Amino acid sequence: MAELATLARPYAKAVFELAVKKDTLEAWSNNLIFLATVIKDPTMAKVIANPEIAEKNLVNILIDICSERFDDLGNNLIKVLVENNRLLVVSDLSIQFEQMKAVHQGYAQVEIISPYPVEPSQLQQVETILRKRLGEAVDISTTIDKTLLGGWLVRVDKEVIDLSVNGYLRQLAAELRRL
Repeated sequence: MAELATLARPYAKAVFELAVKKDTLEAWSNNLIFLATVIKDPTMAKVIANPEIAEKNLVNILIDICSERFDDLGNNLIKVLVENNRLLVVSDLSIQFEQMKAVHQGYAQVEIISPYPVEPSQLQQVETILRKRLGEAVDISTTIDKTLLGGWLVRVDKEVIDLSVNGYLRQLAAELRRL
Protein backbone atom coordinates (compact mmCIF):
# COMPACT_ATOMS: atom_id res chain seq x y z
CA MET A 1 0.00 0.00 0.00
CA ALA A 2 1.34 3.39 -0.98
CA GLU A 3 -0.13 4.97 2.14
CA LEU A 4 1.80 2.68 4.49
CA ALA A 5 4.98 3.29 2.50
CA THR A 6 4.49 7.03 2.89
CA LEU A 7 3.87 6.70 6.62
CA ALA A 8 6.93 4.46 7.00
CA ARG A 9 9.33 6.79 5.19
CA PRO A 10 10.20 9.18 8.07
CA TYR A 11 10.70 6.26 10.45
CA ALA A 12 12.91 4.42 7.96
CA LYS A 13 14.98 7.53 7.34
CA ALA A 14 15.44 8.21 11.06
CA VAL A 15 16.41 4.59 11.82
CA PHE A 16 18.76 4.52 8.83
CA GLU A 17 20.52 7.73 9.86
CA LEU A 18 20.89 6.40 13.40
CA ALA A 19 22.23 3.07 12.13
CA VAL A 20 24.81 4.81 9.92
CA LYS A 21 25.86 7.10 12.78
CA LYS A 22 26.24 4.18 15.21
CA ASP A 23 27.66 1.81 12.53
CA THR A 24 24.92 -0.73 13.24
CA LEU A 25 23.38 -1.21 9.79
CA GLU A 26 23.39 -5.02 9.89
CA ALA A 27 21.97 -5.21 13.41
CA TRP A 28 19.15 -2.81 12.54
CA SER A 29 18.51 -4.65 9.29
CA ASN A 30 18.12 -7.98 11.10
CA ASN A 31 16.07 -6.47 13.91
CA LEU A 32 13.61 -4.71 11.58
CA ILE A 33 13.10 -7.93 9.62
CA PHE A 34 12.51 -9.76 12.91
CA LEU A 35 10.04 -7.12 14.14
CA ALA A 36 8.16 -7.20 10.82
CA THR A 37 7.89 -11.00 11.13
CA VAL A 38 6.61 -10.72 14.70
CA ILE A 39 3.96 -8.19 13.72
CA LYS A 40 2.81 -10.28 10.74
CA ASP A 41 2.31 -13.34 12.95
CA PRO A 42 -1.46 -14.12 13.04
CA THR A 43 -1.55 -14.40 16.83
CA MET A 44 0.34 -11.14 17.26
CA ALA A 45 -1.89 -9.44 14.69
CA LYS A 46 -4.90 -10.31 16.86
CA VAL A 47 -3.18 -8.88 19.92
CA ILE A 48 -2.31 -5.66 18.06
CA ALA A 49 -5.87 -5.31 16.73
CA ASN A 50 -7.46 -5.92 20.14
CA PRO A 51 -8.69 -2.52 21.44
CA GLU A 52 -8.86 -3.89 25.00
CA ILE A 53 -5.09 -4.28 25.22
CA ALA A 54 -3.59 -1.13 26.69
CA GLU A 55 -0.86 0.65 24.76
CA LYS A 56 1.60 0.13 27.62
CA ASN A 57 0.86 -3.61 27.68
CA LEU A 58 1.35 -3.89 23.91
CA VAL A 59 4.71 -2.12 24.21
CA ASN A 60 5.74 -4.49 26.99
CA ILE A 61 4.67 -7.56 25.00
CA LEU A 62 6.67 -6.47 21.95
CA ILE A 63 9.71 -5.49 24.00
CA ASP A 64 9.61 -8.88 25.75
CA ILE A 65 9.46 -10.69 22.42
CA CYS A 66 12.33 -8.62 21.01
CA SER A 67 14.36 -8.40 24.23
CA GLU A 68 17.25 -10.56 23.07
CA ARG A 69 17.66 -8.58 19.85
CA PHE A 70 16.78 -4.97 20.62
CA ASP A 71 18.75 -2.51 22.68
CA ASP A 72 17.30 0.64 24.26
CA LEU A 73 17.10 2.37 20.87
CA GLY A 74 15.16 -0.54 19.39
CA ASN A 75 12.83 -0.58 22.38
CA ASN A 76 12.32 3.15 21.93
CA LEU A 77 11.35 2.58 18.30
CA ILE A 78 8.73 0.05 19.42
CA LYS A 79 7.35 2.57 21.93
CA VAL A 80 7.16 5.33 19.31
CA LEU A 81 5.48 3.05 16.77
CA VAL A 82 2.88 1.88 19.28
CA GLU A 83 2.23 5.37 20.65
CA ASN A 84 1.69 6.72 17.13
CA ASN A 85 -0.39 3.70 16.05
CA ARG A 86 2.17 2.83 13.36
CA LEU A 87 2.92 -0.85 13.92
CA LEU A 88 1.45 -1.69 10.53
CA VAL A 89 4.22 0.28 8.79
CA VAL A 90 7.03 -1.92 10.13
CA SER A 91 7.16 -4.10 7.02
CA ASP A 92 7.41 -1.03 4.75
CA LEU A 93 9.88 0.55 7.17
CA SER A 94 12.09 -2.54 6.89
CA ILE A 95 11.89 -2.55 3.08
CA GLN A 96 12.75 1.14 2.84
CA PHE A 97 15.60 0.68 5.32
CA GLU A 98 17.02 -2.11 3.13
CA GLN A 99 16.78 0.13 0.04
CA MET A 100 18.65 2.96 1.79
CA LYS A 101 21.23 0.47 3.05
CA ALA A 102 21.74 -0.89 -0.48
CA VAL A 103 22.34 2.61 -1.88
CA HIS A 104 24.65 3.45 1.02
CA GLN A 105 26.69 0.29 0.56
CA GLY A 106 26.75 0.55 -3.23
CA TYR A 107 24.73 -2.46 -4.31
CA ALA A 108 21.37 -3.02 -5.94
CA GLN A 109 18.66 -5.03 -4.23
CA VAL A 110 17.12 -7.66 -6.47
CA GLU A 111 14.12 -9.82 -5.68
CA ILE A 112 13.23 -12.76 -7.88
CA ILE A 113 9.62 -13.85 -7.56
CA SER A 114 9.03 -17.31 -8.92
CA PRO A 115 6.37 -20.05 -8.69
CA TYR A 116 9.10 -22.55 -7.80
CA PRO A 117 12.45 -22.51 -5.95
CA VAL A 118 15.25 -20.89 -7.95
CA GLU A 119 18.33 -23.07 -8.43
CA PRO A 120 21.68 -21.73 -7.14
CA SER A 121 23.17 -21.95 -10.66
CA GLN A 122 20.32 -19.76 -11.96
CA LEU A 123 20.95 -17.24 -9.19
CA GLN A 124 24.63 -17.07 -10.14
CA GLN A 125 23.76 -16.44 -13.79
CA VAL A 126 21.28 -13.70 -12.89
CA GLU A 127 23.80 -12.11 -10.52
CA THR A 128 26.48 -12.06 -13.21
CA ILE A 129 24.13 -10.56 -15.81
CA LEU A 130 22.77 -7.91 -13.45
CA ARG A 131 26.21 -6.98 -12.12
CA LYS A 132 27.37 -6.30 -15.71
CA ARG A 133 24.16 -4.47 -16.67
CA LEU A 134 23.93 -2.34 -13.51
CA GLY A 135 27.63 -1.83 -12.96
CA GLU A 136 27.31 -2.58 -9.26
CA ALA A 137 27.11 -5.49 -6.89
CA VAL A 138 23.69 -7.06 -6.34
CA ASP A 139 21.97 -8.63 -3.36
CA ILE A 140 19.44 -11.21 -4.56
CA SER A 141 16.55 -12.56 -2.53
CA THR A 142 13.90 -14.98 -3.75
CA THR A 143 10.19 -15.24 -3.05
CA ILE A 144 7.82 -18.04 -4.01
CA ASP A 145 4.49 -16.95 -5.54
CA LYS A 146 2.37 -19.91 -6.61
CA THR A 147 -0.03 -17.61 -8.51
CA LEU A 148 2.56 -17.20 -11.26
CA LEU A 149 2.13 -19.81 -13.97
CA GLY A 150 5.82 -19.87 -14.76
CA GLY A 151 8.76 -17.57 -15.33
CA TRP A 152 9.87 -14.81 -12.98
CA LEU A 153 9.19 -11.31 -11.83
CA VAL A 154 12.51 -9.56 -11.21
CA ARG A 155 12.42 -6.50 -8.98
CA VAL A 156 15.53 -4.31 -9.19
CA ASP A 157 15.13 -1.59 -6.59
CA LYS A 158 11.83 0.02 -7.70
CA GLU A 159 11.75 -1.37 -11.27
CA VAL A 160 9.90 -4.61 -12.07
CA ILE A 161 10.90 -6.77 -15.03
CA ASP A 162 8.03 -9.13 -15.84
CA LEU A 163 9.40 -12.36 -17.30
CA SER A 164 6.44 -14.42 -16.14
CA VAL A 165 4.05 -16.47 -18.22
CA ASN A 166 1.27 -14.25 -16.83
CA GLY A 167 3.10 -11.20 -18.19
CA TYR A 168 3.58 -12.73 -21.61
CA LEU A 169 -0.11 -13.67 -21.74
CA ARG A 170 -1.08 -10.08 -20.83
CA GLN A 171 1.20 -8.77 -23.61
CA LEU A 172 -0.30 -11.21 -26.09
CA ALA A 173 -3.84 -10.18 -25.11
CA ALA A 174 -2.94 -6.51 -25.54
CA GLU A 175 -1.49 -7.21 -29.00
CA LEU A 176 -4.59 -9.16 -30.04
CA ARG A 177 -6.83 -6.27 -28.93
CA ARG A 178 -4.90 -3.92 -31.22
CA LEU A 179 -5.70 -6.06 -34.26
